[in-house]
Amino acid sequence: MIDPRVTKMADVLINYSLETKPGDKLIIYGTPAGAPLVREAYRAALRAGAHPVVRIALPGIDEIMFVEASDEQLQFLPQLTTDEVEYFDTRLSIRAMANTKSLSGVDPKRIALHQATIGPLGRRVMERSAAGELRWCGTLFPVEAHAQDADMSLVEYENFVFRSCLLDLDDPAEGWRDVRRTQQHVADYLMAHDEIHIVAPGTDITYRVGGRTWINSDGKRNFPSGEVFTGPHEASANGHVRFTYPAIYNGREVEDVRLTFREGKVVEATASRGEEFLNVMLETDPGARFLGEVAFGLNYGIQRFTRNILFDEKIGGTMHMALGRAYPDTGGKNQSAIHWDLICDLREGEVYADGELCYRNGRFTI
Repeated sequence: MIDPRVTKMADVLINYSLETKPGDKLIIYGTPAGAPLVREAYRAALRAGAHPVVRIALPGIDEIMFVEASDEQLQFLPQLTTDEVEYFDTRLSIRAMANTKSLSGVDPKRIALHQATIGPLGRRVMERSAAGELRWCGTLFPVEAHAQDADMSLVEYENFVFRSCLLDLDDPAEGWRDVRRTQQHVADYLMAHDEIHIVAPGTDITYRVGGRTWINSDGKRNFPSGEVFTGPHEASANGHVRFTYPAIYNGREVEDVRLTFREGKVVEATASRGEEFLNVMLETDPGARFLGEVAFGLNYGIQRFTRNILFDEKIGGTMHMALGRAYPDTGGKNQSAIHWDLICDLREGEVYADGELCYRNGRFTI
């Protein structure tokens, strides 16, 4: 028997997050491990009058590609894949990995080469989204591999995921509308300021956001959500940041990342573990050394690190920065094949907006 929380989650994803309408062309990406949610989302999409198509990725395919493919093959982009980006009105990505570490042994240069090839696809998705041509949402279905990453039993992790999605409420969609109303106050405040100065242990950095749009993330694009974010002026970041949580990208874990910025560019990068991988990713393309996103995590229902960025970047009392591609609807202009979120704990920090203290010890004080 299907867990009723899965059916509820599918309903919220299709009808609240994606606002699915009759006639919508919807593509659902998933894996065999996420089949229960894929099925229920497909069912909900049909009931909403959409035309859903399902794409299932088999475990191990990417690993085979990186081991066996030539450089030419890693740089090949099928026309069918590019056409798919243009064809669908809505996209739902359901992450559920059988092995989150399957690419840990892959040469990072090969990963960077492939990322550079598929980068234009991600950029085009963001462009269509900013233009109102595409609605998309990414989520996670709780399975053993993700539970192990989070140091939880599967039952404990399921409860964590479903609570984070507000599925314990009678009306989760209304819960997310409440989140939006609360966060909009923060977004409006930040929108009225330019220079942001963040001070925390190991961190002292400024960046400028004047004229950029702060997005109120309320469970539409990410499910769950709970953050406000924007794209900073590309040459404005100056100072240094210590990212207190491990930075994870394509299953690779990099610990104690420290970055120094000068006129927006990373000029020094160190890590206590995974430094070689970090520096290879920074060489993906020129935009990889610049920030595409700055954000504050405001979901105080998420308080533990799980090694999954969907949840970790929303932790209440944190901020995160993304190296690489900006979201066009923020006004950000940085272009890159990568978008790598790194998280800094601000529960012993302060934030100043144009010199005014607005955040202390993990919370906005405005």
